[in-house]
Amino acid sequence: MIKRRVVFRRKRQNRLGMFLVTLVVLMLLVVVSINSIGLRQKRASYQEREQALQEQIDAEEDRKLQIEEYRKYTQTKKYVEEVAKDKLGLVNPGEIIYKPEE
Repeated sequence: MIKRRVVFRRKRQNRLGMFLVTLVVLMLLVVVSINSIGLRQKRASYQEREQALQEQIDAEEDRKLQIEEYRKYTQTKKYVEEVAKDKLGLVNPGEIIYKPEE
């Protein structure tokens, strides 16, 4: 009879232990699932930000090329002549400027 009680207690303790282990595993599963959802959302937002930054980088690269082309243009004789005519009012020798009467 004592043997039966000991066996019954052990079975009950084993069941309780299995239940607690299962409960802990389920709780861990829930926590990991919730964290994975949050990480997926962060990853999506980081990918969007990365794409936006890449577009900005591409735009700045294009702007850099335009500035480089403009720098080369400003070192040409044609540019110097245009600035001299437009801003300083200078003319080439032998040019005649006609101004409308007011």
